[in-house]
This record gives sequence, C-alpha cells and structure tokens, in this order.
Amino acid sequence: MKKMNRVLVGGLALALAALVSTTSFAAQTAAAKPASSAKATRAVRVHKAAPAGKVNLNTASVAELSALPGVGEKLAARIVEHRQKTGGFKSTQELMNVKGVGEKNFTKIQSYLTVGGAAR
Repeated sequence: MKKMNRVLVGGLALALAALVSTTSFAAQTAAAKPASSAKATRAVRVHKAAPAGKVNLNTASVAELSALPGVGEKLAARIVEHRQKTGGFKSTQELMNVKGVGEKNFTKIQSYLTVGGAAR
C-alpha cells in the first residue's frame, strides 16, 4: 500500500508539474504575441515617400511611376504599356483608363501628376 501511495503521489506531482509548466509557457507565449493574431499575420503596408516634384505621365519610367503612392511595379508597367499603345496621355484623368487606377487611387496621386507637353 505504501508503494502504491508513493507511485500515486509521484504521478500526481508529475501531472502538477506538467500543468504548471504548460500554464506558465502559455502565459509567456500569450504575452509575446500581439493582442490580435489575425492582425499580426496580415502584410504590413509600407507607405512610400511622395515624389519631390511632378511625374510626367508621358515620359516617366516604370521606376518613376512606382514612386507614386499606391502604384507598384505592375501598375506602373501597365501605365507605360497604355501610354505606348495610345500614343500618350492628353490629360491626367486619362490615367483612369488604365486597369488598376480607379477614382480613389487617382485622387490619391493626382497632385503628383502632369502630362506636360510631351504627349506623342
């Protein structure tokens, strides 16, 4: 009977130790995680600095167009492709004819745009 009590007490001690270590590990892990794990897994948006001057839609390169807020390399390439197909932009509003440039995005970048006199 004494041996059985020792085994039982030893087993309870191990179970208690495992419970305590699991609880403290969970508390440490929870403290290390941000409040919302869904937000933590989302991609972080990096805001680009606005270009120093105006960007001419008729002469700008993909790199120059990519410097505009909300314009990535793919959209910049579509803008250049549209310019080459149509012979250039006569007004900045024509940029909304490019797939991926809607009213919201256009409004965001309109103040940085010009068409200059270089429409071909």
